[in-house]
Amino acid sequence: MSDEIDYKALKLIEENPSISQRDLARNLGVSLGKVNYCLKALIEKGFVKANNFRNQKNKLGYAYLLTPKGIEAKTSMTVTFLKRKMVEYEALRREIEQLEIERRRTETQKKAR
Repeated sequence: MSDEIDYKALKLIEENPSISQRDLARNLGVSLGKVNYCLKALIEKGFVKANNFRNQKNKLGYAYLLTPKGIEAKTSMTVTFLKRKMVEYEALRREIEQLEIERRRTETQKKAR
């Protein structure tokens, strides 16, 4: 699950570098503390750089930037994420097919009575 949160966080940061931790938490569906922990880990790994704009009126304003290492990691995570989702999709598709077969069989049995 952490890899998925990291991937989604990197994606959101890439789309909106000035996103707040609160907005990240809301978009990721996790707590603010979890986002703070995740961001610290991404910064420690060298995937994200945080720039603090102390000259701004909002002293807490940050811009999160993906580093070249972060862009590479996000690309790798994208491939992994896509493969996992394709496997999930295929399993779900097979389950739906089985349910459709079962539904048709049940309808046929009802009509035969």
